Amino acid sequence: MNNSSIKQFIEAGNLTIGIEFGSTRIKTVAIDDNCKTLATGTFGWENTYQDGYWTYSMNDAWIGLQKSYSEMTKVIKEQYGTTVKKIKSLGISGMMHGYLVFDQQEDLLVPFRTWRNNNANQAAKILRESFQVNIPERWSIAQLYQSAINNESHVAKVDYMTTLAGYIHWYLTDEKVLGIGDASGMFPVDVETKEYRQDIAKTFNQLFSEMGYHQDILEVLPKVVVAGENAGYLTETGAKLIDPNGQLEAGCPMCAPEADAATGMVATNSVAPKTGNISAGTSIFSMIVLDKSLKNIYPEVDIVTTPDGYEVAMIHANNCTSDINAWVDLFGEVLEVMGVKYEKSELFTKLFENALNGDDKLGKLLSYGYISGEFITEVQQGYPMLVRSIDSSFNLANVMKTHIYSAFSTLKIGIDLLKENEDIEIHSIYGHGGIFKTKKVAQTFLAAAMQSPVSVMQTAGEGGAWGIAVLARYLIAENDVNLSSYLNEIAFKDTESIKIEPNEKEIESFNRYIERFKKGLPIERLANEQL
Repeated sequence: MNNSSIKQFIEAGNLTIGIEFGSTRIKTVAIDDNCKTLATGTFGWENTYQDGYWTYSMNDAWIGLQKSYSEMTKVIKEQYGTTVKKIKSLGISGMMHGYLVFDQQEDLLVPFRTWRNNNANQAAKILRESFQVNIPERWSIAQLYQSAINNESHVAKVDYMTTLAGYIHWYLTDEKVLGIGDASGMFPVDVETKEYRQDIAKTFNQLFSEMGYHQDILEVLPKVVVAGENAGYLTETGAKLIDPNGQLEAGCPMCAPEADAATGMVATNSVAPKTGNISAGTSIFSMIVLDKSLKNIYPEVDIVTTPDGYEVAMIHANNCTSDINAWVDLFGEVLEVMGVKYEKSELFTKLFENALNGDDKLGKLLSYGYISGEFITEVQQGYPMLVRSIDSSFNLANVMKTHIYSAFSTLKIGIDLLKENEDIEIHSIYGHGGIFKTKKVAQTFLAAAMQSPVSVMQTAGEGGAWGIAVLARYLIAENDVNLSSYLNEIAFKDTESIKIEPNEKEIESFNRYIERFKKGLPIERLANEQL
């Protein structure tokens, strides 16, 4: 469409909008009927460590929602000369897992506890053994049970529990619902019935009652909604929460609020069995859509679902790009001190491209980009660390290559475990997230880590905000097709991708690095004990 046609499209109220609350930014994406991005807006925010928990300010969430949406509308005004008033559909996505609990008066009982917290080890172990299903510490149900174990006074008042996406959606629609992908990271779901597992709910209620609590967990959790099903409508209050200027009209249908993991699958066209994707940002996780259930239970592997309910093996590492960002900020500060003007995006590009010049042994450097702890490597509390020997080749190329290798290392350890013990088949792996914006660099190293081809699509930089916009568009699709077909026939019809095959030299380099990474883990654990 040309600009004149796009203007008419927008003024007819045909725009679809997706808004995602990611770990470092809140992003709004507006798309057309072919899922092409027309405008975006962003707002940066950060988690903070308060009273022993990683958290985000809910006030910042609403400010970020309004500012990212406002920025998107300014782009619409500048590029197409019109104002966004009526829209066709809307979707909300957010960081998966976490702990947001409310009392009967709908007041937040404790500050938001994010997926990043590693405080529920005891609860996760008890629930894993009782359910015979892996329950990671990040899951909402583990957070709730650990709060009970800790005798926290708020537990008796818990009337409703949801995720960040579910919370925002609730305030916009008055509906206490959640997409099945996000819901599967709160409590185990049945992929046949597309509901929470009734047998496990009974087991939990029994455990909970033995501790003196009498809530029915099925009444505490949000209702499960599958992709393509209506999840409510934007209310007048909700419209004003997004656009305080009052230009946005209420009434558009909303798709189920989903997790960033689920929208990442959509953004990489990885919702069909035997497909997989790796999402790399503040955290990093792989999602492998299964064609059959795993034979065994692994503490390192979560079983969640696609937005339309297929079983997914999820391996999650808490840390990925945060330490890289800190180093890039440091290099930028050096340039500022020297009086050199630069664009941060260009600085990232140059530093990443230089990583390709690193040697096969990475100069004998070793990096742990652990801002927070890691369950997979048994690190309780993270301490970012760069280790070098006296004979190391300490140059910029090796430093950057080491940091990027490190960003993928913990995930690789988890995936290798699954490959060694399960007969899984993956036809394609797609990468998405900001780390892939510099073409071919992180993608090359990831292909070596996975020992398989890795593709990155043109939409990789848009990420989950675009993914939830696509789910919102799928909600109003005229053709009665399944989600995978919709993605193939509409969303990705003309999308190009870059595929990189792993080369033996880089595979050998990565495998050597992983062995050193594993051997050095006691240093990282000791830092927590001593510092």
